[in-house]
Amino acid sequence: MKNVTLADGIVIRELATHDERAGAVRLQDATWGAAFTERVPAAILLVGQKLGGVSAGAFAPDGTLLGFVFGLTGVKGGRLVHWSDMLAVREDAQGRHIGRALKHYQREQCRAFGVETMYWTFDPFVARNAKLNLCRLGARVDEFVPDMYGTNTNSHAHGSLGTDRLVASWPVSAEPVPLPCDANQLRGVPVVAGRAGEAPAPDAPLPGARSVAVRVPADYLALLDRDLELARAWRMSARRAFLHYFPLGYRVSAFVADGERDAAYLLSLSA
Repeated sequence: MKNVTLADGIVIRELATHDERAGAVRLQDATWGAAFTERVPAAILLVGQKLGGVSAGAFAPDGTLLGFVFGLTGVKGGRLVHWSDMLAVREDAQGRHIGRALKHYQREQCRAFGVETMYWTFDPFVARNAKLNLCRLGARVDEFVPDMYGTNTNSHAHGSLGTDRLVASWPVSAEPVPLPCDANQLRGVPVVAGRAGEAPAPDAPLPGARSVAVRVPADYLALLDRDLELARAWRMSARRAFLHYFPLGYRVSAFVADGERDAAYLLSLSA
């Protein structure tokens, strides 16, 4: 695939040398910590490229690696799909839409391979990632998986409260439609997990309304540092709600986050 040049001179292209792939490994260490158990080594970044995978970076005009994306292509249910395993952007380069640009580069490369759908996971408690995935990229949530990557990845970003994940699916062969992110979507909807300004009740009622709201903290990582037990209460409350409603046919139909107040997922019963 051709290189993509952004307005500020950043170039997105395949990782072309061992040094560039080693730089992506160092970026993983900077993002998730040197003890991170799920690190992807340089050799796999290379092998993935040779077998229909994507290992691409965003480079500043001076050649500095600002971010990278990595994923593997395979078959699911007889269809060609791509699993986007990892995306990282340097802390001092965040807020410049580099992550979104990397995802779109990856999607276009997958389109050239004949891939129909891209998948990846994200922590439901990291509100900025949820907003990017659902309200900007237009991905959908396929399922909720408790502790998908084990109970502790030794990552300072993941913390010690497990690795509950939402599995996102993103159409490649069709145009995605972003989810609504208007707070009015939550008006009059019962809150079934997490309540602003208070610890979630572990045994709160789980009503059978057609739509319910699952709240998550506006800044979960700050909450982890400030009050581990409160963070645990929030996570267990959300886990209980996702595990209850998803098997009943509820799906994420909207996500609301303004960066300051608590965020929320709207779960609605599928028609």
